[in-house]
Order: sequence, then structure tokens, then C-alpha cells
Amino acid sequence: MLTLPTYADVIVAAERIKGFAHRTPVLTSRTMNQEIGAEVFFKCENLQRMGAFKFRGAFNALSRFNERQRKAGVVTYSSGNHAQAIALSASLLGIPATIVMPNDAPAAKMAATRGYGGKVINYDRYTEDREKIGNDLAEKHGLTLIPPYDHPDVIAGQGTAAKELFEDVGELDALFVCLGGGGLLSGSALSTRALFPSCTLYGVEPEAGNDGQRSFRSGAIVHIDTPKTIADGAQTQHLGSYTFEIIRRDVDDILTVSDAQLVDCMRFFAERMKLVVEPTGCLGLAAARAMGGELKGKRVGVIVSGGNVDLDRFCSLLHS
Repeated sequence: MLTLPTYADVIVAAERIKGFAHRTPVLTSRTMNQEIGAEVFFKCENLQRMGAFKFRGAFNALSRFNERQRKAGVVTYSSGNHAQAIALSASLLGIPATIVMPNDAPAAKMAATRGYGGKVINYDRYTEDREKIGNDLAEKHGLTLIPPYDHPDVIAGQGTAAKELFEDVGELDALFVCLGGGGLLSGSALSTRALFPSCTLYGVEPEAGNDGQRSFRSGAIVHIDTPKTIADGAQTQHLGSYTFEIIRRDVDDILTVSDAQLVDCMRFFAERMKLVVEPTGCLGLAAARAMGGELKGKRVGVIVSGGNVDLDRFCSLLHS
């Protein structure tokens, strides 16, 4: 039986990452408040170190390594943000890092991962199994595998973003959190239920990759083929064992949005808030905008998960 992380673990993680992770700003937009008819608070994890919330969970997990683990090194698999987070955290802690990344990962994410000192091993996300590759490398070389989301220390670290949001703005009526493998959503759930249990918590996926929604509604983890969506951070095939149990227990609903809605939100962030936000980071806002009148008069939180996107790709999406 799984021993699930708790809010107590989030509190400890917050102390562990203090001084290393940024306490990212919470921004507002009068334009968006008027559009939705609510007070909307954006937790800007696109301004986190390495450009995404993933640094929180990665640093929390690696900082708990013993001497043997630190010397041998860490291995992970990721489409980009967790890759960068592990590489940067490992560099700060003096730990060798091996990163399994899809060969079609955004060039900026791959370059940054190498720039942080990570050894990158590429694979084909549509024909090869990244989890098998990662496990094989761990076994062969004595490395410690830290997966991108299904790990108690990763989940606890990710929960610090919502913790900070609630500390900065107080009680919220609703919180929208992007959903790929579920690390950010499950961590956010721990903080939400501990601090403001009446807050309605939504996970948000791309329409093409609604495995989390299907899992949530069926009561069992659903596996899908790698979804084709511009939200590369949410191109996961299934939730994790830990993340699913927390999501099933603590999340109110899981919503989906289209790629076109994500592009509209990218344009809004760029034009009105002067923020570069990657497609996955727009999932929460896209769902809040689609909900529209249901949020009228409420206080709404949106976690903007990251801002790592190739600029050429960013421009092409906005002009499409």
C-alpha cells in the first residue's frame, strides 16, 4: 500500500528549497478580471528558476539524497521542464545527472538541460518507452531514478507553489492547475485541502490527452497513446500511482481545453501581461475563461506552470 505524502511534507519541502527556489510573484490583470467577472490571481511559475515549477520538486527530491546516491548520480526522463529542473538541481548539489529526453523536445529545453550540465539521451516518444529506458539506466549504472511526477518528494515540492499562493492572497473560491502526470495538481491538492478545504480545485488537460479526466471519472488509471498537442508538458500517457490517489481523493473535477484556446491564452499573456508562457502553462487560464460566468464574483487562482518555449515556435503559434 502506498504511503502518500501529506501537507506536513509540503511544509518541510518549503524549508528545504528556501533560498534556492524563487518565491514567484502573484500577478493580476484588470482586463482578465473584467472578462471573467472575477478576481483572478496568477501564480507565475514561468518566472521560477529554469522557467517552471518543476524546480521545486526536483530540488526537494535531490536534496534528500545520501552520499552514495549523490556520488552515483540521478537519472530521469522528461519532455523538458523536469529535465531542466533535475539538471539544474543536480548541478547546484554536485550530483551527476542523466536525462532521457524525446528527440522532438523543444530545442530550447534540450539546450538548457545540457547547459545545466545534464547528459542527454534521446529517444522516440512515439515508439520507445521512456520509463523502461530510465529504469534500465538506473539498474545498469546504480543511478537513482527520480521520475517527473510520481514520487512523494517531487509531489511535496510542487505543492509549495500553491502554498505560497494561498499565503500571498488568502482564501480562494477556485484554483485551476494544469495536469500532465499530476505532480503539480496532487501537490496543489495537499496544500489546498490543508489551508482552504472549501476551495474548488480543478485539474486541466489538453483535449487530446484527457487520460487524467478519464481516470478520475472511471476510478482507475487510464493509459493512452502519446497525445498530439502543442502542450508538450502534458503529453503524458497516464497518471502516476501516487498522483492518481491524491487526485481522486482531493480534486473536484478535471477539465479539458483545445490547442486553439491555449494559443489564445498565450497571446493574452504576451500582449496584456507581457509574459512569455508556454502552451502547457496556459491550461489553467484557458479553463477559467471557458467557465466564464460560473466564476462571476469569485476569487480565482491560476497556477501558470512554465514559460519554456522556443521563440520561433512561440511566434509561429501566435501567427497561426
